[in-house]
Amino acid sequence: MKLPKAPPVVSDINVTPMVDVMLVLLIIFMVITPMLTKGAQVNLVKTRNPIKMQDADKEDAVLISITRDGKIWLSPGNTMMPLDQLASKVKDLQAARTGDKTVYIRADARARFGAITDVIDQLRTDGVDQLGLITEEIQDKNKKGLTL
Repeated sequence: MKLPKAPPVVSDINVTPMVDVMLVLLIIFMVITPMLTKGAQVNLVKTRNPIKMQDADKEDAVLISITRDGKIWLSPGNTMMPLDQLASKVKDLQAARTGDKTVYIRADARARFGAITDVIDQLRTDGVDQLGLITEEIQDKNKKGLTL
């Protein structure tokens, strides 16, 4: 009786599973990366009539975040800054921008008011005159829409 022969050995690498895994990782990083680069996490002050500031969402927008414990974070770059170096770094970032020169401030609702005014005072002293305060809109649950 004759034994069946084994098929020849395949020495090629199957890259299809590797490509699938790489594409999934790429999609995950593309979704998560924008969430990581927008300053420190703060609980924004809630207001009823905010003004929409679409320029604050741009990648090159100068964004200062003040946390509950008074730490100051500067974006782009998401770096913690001491107050005395903040204004010079903001001026450097503004010089690189060609369009809107507004500096946006995101302060935690429980941050000391003095810490916020210190940041604003330091920026105004060094010539930054366009400031925007980022707040969150209160979602009114009783509002059903306009009825006439």
